[in-house]
Amino acid sequence: MNRRKFLKGSALLSGLFTLNPVDFFANGVKEIPDPKNKAKNIIFMISDGMSSGTLAMANLYSQNILGKNGNWMSLYLENKVSRALMDTASASSIVTDSAAASSSFGGGYRVRNGVLNIGANGEKHIPVWQKFKKAGKKTGCVTTVTITHATPAGFCVNSDSRNAENEIAEMYAEIGFDVMMGGGDEFFNPLKRKDKKDVYSLCQQKGYQILKSKADLNKAEKGKKVLGIFNSGALPYSIDRKNIPELQQTPSLAEMAQTAIDQMKDHKEGFVLQIEGGKVDWAAHANDISALIHDQLAFDEAIKTVIDFAEKDQNTLVIITTDHGNANPGTIYGPDATQNFNSISNYKFTNEYILNAIHSDFNLQQIKDWIYETNTISLADDEAKHLLSFYSGLERQEGGIYNYKKLPFKAYSEIQKKHNSVGWISMDHSGDYVEVAVYGPGRELLPPFIKNTDLHYLMLKAGQI
Repeated sequence: MNRRKFLKGSALLSGLFTLNPVDFFANGVKEIPDPKNKAKNIIFMISDGMSSGTLAMANLYSQNILGKNGNWMSLYLENKVSRALMDTASASSIVTDSAAASSSFGGGYRVRNGVLNIGANGEKHIPVWQKFKKAGKKTGCVTTVTITHATPAGFCVNSDSRNAENEIAEMYAEIGFDVMMGGGDEFFNPLKRKDKKDVYSLCQQKGYQILKSKADLNKAEKGKKVLGIFNSGALPYSIDRKNIPELQQTPSLAEMAQTAIDQMKDHKEGFVLQIEGGKVDWAAHANDISALIHDQLAFDEAIKTVIDFAEKDQNTLVIITTDHGNANPGTIYGPDATQNFNSISNYKFTNEYILNAIHSDFNLQQIKDWIYETNTISLADDEAKHLLSFYSGLERQEGGIYNYKKLPFKAYSEIQKKHNSVGWISMDHSGDYVEVAVYGPGRELLPPFIKNTDLHYLMLKAGQI
C-alpha cells in the first residue's frame, strides 16, 4: 500500500487542528503497510514533556561538559533511525495533557484531556498493552514518577480520571502486567490509603515479587512478576539523587529499564515495555533547568540501555519520543551565551531542593551564601530581597502543577536566566510538534509527519497482531 495512505491526509488537514482537533484519521491498522520484518519485542520510550529545546540543551550540555554527543542525537548522526515530527493534540484541545497523549498511543484514539482511553460517549478503547498481553507477550512499564501516573496508565487501563491512582493500582494487579516499576507507595500501602486496602498484598497473591530499593533490582527472581515501588510519590530528580546520599537507594531509569528487559527478554512470545522519563515534564513545569537537563540525560542513558539490547537482539522495535512539549525552554542570544550556559555545570541540586531549604528567618547574607554554594551565582541585594519576599509573605506564592509547597520557581528561574542564558515561555504544556525516532523492524513504516495515534497502529502492524 502507498505510504501516503498512512498519513491519510494529515499534511493537508493538520492546520485544521488549530480550530477543531477532530479525528480525521481512520484509526485503523489497515492503513499502514506491512513491515519487512516482524518485531518480536517493542520498547516505547517517552521523555514526558520534552520540548525540542530540552533535547537540544541536554545534547549541548553533553557535548560541552561531558565531551560527547548524547545517545539520542547519535542515533540521528549515525542514521540508525527513521525520524518524524508528530502532532500531539488531544480530542479537546490543540494542547494535550499526559493522559490524553498516552491514550493516543495506548488506545489509538484521541480522547479528552484528563481521561484514559475513554471516548466522548463513554466508549472504552482497549489499551495497547492489553492487546499485546492477550497475544501472549509479556508486558511492562517503568517510570520515574508514580507507576499509576497518566503515561504508564494510558498504555494499560481505561479510566474516567487520570487522578484515580488508587483504582489504577488495583487495576494493574487485576490485569497482571509482568513488570511495573516506579514510585507511588501511597497507592499500594494500606497505611497510606484512606480505604486501608493493602494492594501490595493483593499483588503478592497474584504472584508478584515486591521490590523496594535499588539493591532489590539485583535480587529479582527471573520468571516471576515484578512490582517495584521505590518511593512515596515520584522518584527523586537525577541530580539530587547523585548528590544527596539518602536518595541513592532509588534506582535510575536506565537501571529499571535493564531489569525490566532482563525479566522479560527470554519469553518465547516476546515482550512490550514502556519506559518513561516522567520528571522531565515536572522539571519543565518548574522551569528548573538543572532538574530538566539531568533528567533528560538520565533518559538518554536509558536509550543506550535499550539500543544496546536491541542491536544484539535484532528483533526489537524501539520508539523514542515525547507526549508533548512543555514550557519550550531554549538558549538566548548574547555575547556570553556559551559561557553562561556552561555555568549550569556548577549547579549541584535542583531548584526544588535549593528553594525548599530557604526559610523566612534567613537574612540577606544567608540566602546569598546558599545560592552561591549551590549554583555559584552571586545574587545582587535586590535579587536576594525579592527571593526572600516569597518566604516572608510579602509576595504571592507561586503556583505550578507539581509545586505543592508553592515555591518561587518562576522568580528564581528569572534570576538564573541572567546568568545561564536559558529562557522559558511558560510553566505548562505546549502544542508544538515533537520528535519521533524509530529503530529496528518496522522503522520503515514511519513517514516524516504523523499524528500521535498513528504510533498505536504502527506498533500493532510491526508486531503483527
